[in-house]
Amino acid sequence: MSDLLAALLLGIIEGVTEFLPISSTGHLLIVQHWLGARSDFFNIVIQAGAILAITLVFRQRLWTLATGLRQRENRVYVLKLAAAFAVTAIVGLPVRMAGWELPETVTPVAWALILGGIWMIVAERLAERRGDSIDVTWTVVVLVGLAQVVAGVFPGTSRSAAAIFMAMLAGLSRRSAATEFVFLVGIPTMFAASAYAFLELWLGQGLGSEAWSEVALAFTAATATGFVVVKWLLGYIKSHRYTGFAIYRMALGGLLLLLMPAGS
Repeated sequence: MSDLLAALLLGIIEGVTEFLPISSTGHLLIVQHWLGARSDFFNIVIQAGAILAITLVFRQRLWTLATGLRQRENRVYVLKLAAAFAVTAIVGLPVRMAGWELPETVTPVAWALILGGIWMIVAERLAERRGDSIDVTWTVVVLVGLAQVVAGVFPGTSRSAAAIFMAMLAGLSRRSAATEFVFLVGIPTMFAASAYAFLELWLGQGLGSEAWSEVALAFTAATATGFVVVKWLLGYIKSHRYTGFAIYRMALGGLLLLLMPAGS
């Protein structure tokens, strides 16, 4: 496979898996096992493409919030988005600086996929018993922020899965409302995480020579694919549970344990 085609494939996989609750880390682990590992800079750039995608999907919602701050409902919602991001930053930055993170190797990622799938099924069923709430409480805000930190410590957990189902368990039981809040919080969270990772590389002189055509192609692919996938998901969850994604996670985790070397 040519390097350009491999870069295109990696960009597509990032765009498909970043916001679905199935773990982009697990999928990129599999693909890079066969295609070869890419630089940290490459991985940051394709994640930035996914962030751009979700920003474009929610551009109207973001504009409405930004221009409607005179309305109390919008002010409170923006404040809660900022607070959830602040919780992630305040807790997550020391965790990141301390290096508290499991390695991105098969065994921990596979188990995170399996256990996360079980968690999704249980959490969704419990949330459904609480009715159809769209109220973003302060409990939801804090737990969503903490869930994002947990997802960063345990590769394979999926940031979106951890935060969405924590929000649903905490009382934001309508799938679409929980998903929107988590995705909107994810925009500043992922921008900040990518910027911090880039700064680490720059200060550590880890920015070596890159094949810019491959980086650009992967970024474009991640943006375009991510846009389509998020638009589809937002429509899908209006009338479907997340159960299919949970089953897929468990199956993928099992295959990783069976078929891939434990240290890879």
